[in-house]
Amino acid sequence: MTEPTDKPAEKPAPDKPTMGRVFLIIVDESPELKVALRYACRRAAKSGGRVAMAYVMEPTDYQEWVGVSNLIRDEARTQAEAIMQKMAGEVQKLSGNFPILYFREGERQEEVMKLIDEEPTISILVLGAATGSKGPGPLISALTGKAIGKLRIPITVVPGNLSDTDIENIA
Repeated sequence: MTEPTDKPAEKPAPDKPTMGRVFLIIVDESPELKVALRYACRRAAKSGGRVAMAYVMEPTDYQEWVGVSNLIRDEARTQAEAIMQKMAGEVQKLSGNFPILYFREGERQEEVMKLIDEEPTISILVLGAATGSKGPGPLISALTGKAIGKLRIPITVVPGNLSDTDIENIA
């Protein structure tokens, strides 16, 4: 004979809705952004995932002039929103889904690390590498250096010189 317990019977955990992998793109004005964006969109479309885009605005240095600082911040936000709106249309066309949008203010590497830590849905960071003689770019250099051990997700570095055909073949 079994003894009664005070514990309720365990219920199976409900299935959590899944949205697939989320590919994070950091939006800037570099030419390699388009290659990284296309790659992330094609990977998301083929894997049932989504694209997330983050725009990090540099902080203003006019602390003693609050009105000027607020005006500059507002103008930067308006510009960031316009860029993201344009890019979101491209993402929707290439991936079939509207992207997840993030806006941040601060130092780019620090804000990217914080965003990744705060958003558990982000699965992969996709960055485009510059093709010039100055190296792959400051964010790639920073995140693949000492900071790489602090990331909880992989980084995909997409060479900035890939053609659309190359991307279709590898994504």
